[in-house]
Amino acid sequence: MFAPVYLDYNATTPLDPRVLEAMLPYFREQFGNASSRHDYGRTARWALDEARSQVAAAVGAHPTEVIFTGSGSEANNLFLKGAAASLKPGVVAVSAVEHPSVREPARDLLRQGWQLREISVDGEGRISPDDFQAALLAKPRLMSVILANNETGVLQDVPALAQQARASGAWFHTDAVQALGKIALDFRALNASGVHALTVSAHKIYGPKGVAALVLDKRVELRPLISGGGQEHGLRSGTENVAAIVGFGRACELAMARREPDSAGLSALRSQLERGLAQQGATLFGQGALRLPNTIFFAFPEIDGETLVSKLDRAGFAVASGSACSSASPEPSHVLRAMGVAAELSRGAVRLSLGTGNSEQQATDFLAALADTIFQLRRLTALAG
Repeated sequence: MFAPVYLDYNATTPLDPRVLEAMLPYFREQFGNASSRHDYGRTARWALDEARSQVAAAVGAHPTEVIFTGSGSEANNLFLKGAAASLKPGVVAVSAVEHPSVREPARDLLRQGWQLREISVDGEGRISPDDFQAALLAKPRLMSVILANNETGVLQDVPALAQQARASGAWFHTDAVQALGKIALDFRALNASGVHALTVSAHKIYGPKGVAALVLDKRVELRPLISGGGQEHGLRSGTENVAAIVGFGRACELAMARREPDSAGLSALRSQLERGLAQQGATLFGQGALRLPNTIFFAFPEIDGETLVSKLDRAGFAVASGSACSSASPEPSHVLRAMGVAAELSRGAVRLSLGTGNSEQQATDFLAALADTIFQLRRLTALAG
C-alpha cells in the first residue's frame, strides 16, 4: 500500500515500537487500577511512579512536580483556569503567537472579570522587548509565553522574559510541547528564572496520543478542572490511563537519548530544504530567529496554501497549512498576522516539520514535486486570467 512521505511531525509523531512494547502489558495482564490496594493496583501504581520519574528527568524537574493530563491543551487550561480561580481577577498577559489552547482559555477569563493583554512580536516572531515591558507595567497576575512556536518553530528567550516578569509577581507559564525532545529543557533552571509551570506532551516525541503533563511549582495554587477521586495530587481526578502514561515515560527516556544526534540531522535536512525553497522563490517565515531544528514555514506569492497542501498530498507528501489544531479555520494564521505578514501571503503558508523518518532523498524528492506543483498552479492561474 502506498504511503505518502510524512512531513508533519509537529502535528503528531508515529508511535515508537519500543514505546508500544512498554505499553502493551498495561493493556493486557497488568490492567489494574492504580488506586486499588491489591497487587494489580500496586503494580499499576509502581508503573505510574516510574513514568513520572522518567518525565521529570526529561525536563529537569522533581517527580512530585509532574501532573499528568489527557492532552497539552488540558494542561494549558489547567494552569490558566486553575490559577485564575485561585486569584482575584486582574490582567492575564499572553504572547500574540500562542497556541489556541492558551489563547482561548485566556479569552475565556474575560467573562470572569479578567483583562487580557496580548504581547506583540516582531517580524521574525520574537517577543517585542518594548511591548513586553509595557505589558509588565499592567502588573499581570498570570503570564504565558510559548517556548517553541508550533507553526514557525521560533524560540522565545523564556528564561530572560520570566526573570523580567518576577518583580510583577505574576505566575509565569510556558507551553513547551514543541520543545520537548528537540531542545534541552531544565525546569529547575527555568523555575529559578521565574517560570512556575510548563506543559509537555507525549505524542510530539513518538509517544501515544491522549497523555501530557503540567510541570508545576508546588507553591502555585490551582483549582482543578476535574474534581472527583483526587488523583494527581487532587489536580486531575479520574482513573489514570496507565498504559499511555507508561508510554509517555518511555518516550521521554528515548527522546533524551537521541535528542542531540536527531537535532544535527534535522538541522541539515532543514538547511537543504530551505535552500531549495529559496531557489524556487518562497518566502521563509522566522528565518532570522532561533528556531527548532525541524520546522520550516513558507509561502509562495499568489499560491493558496490549502490548495498547495492538497496538491502535494496527491503527489505523495503530507504537509500542513499551519497548526493542526486550527486547520478547520479558513482565516490566515494568527501567528503570521502577529508578525505583520500580509493576509494575501499568509493564506499561502505551508509548514514542513521533520522527524526521524525523513531522509535527504525525501527532501530532494519533495523539492522536485513542489517545483512541478507550483508550475502547474501558476499555469492554471495564467489560463484562468
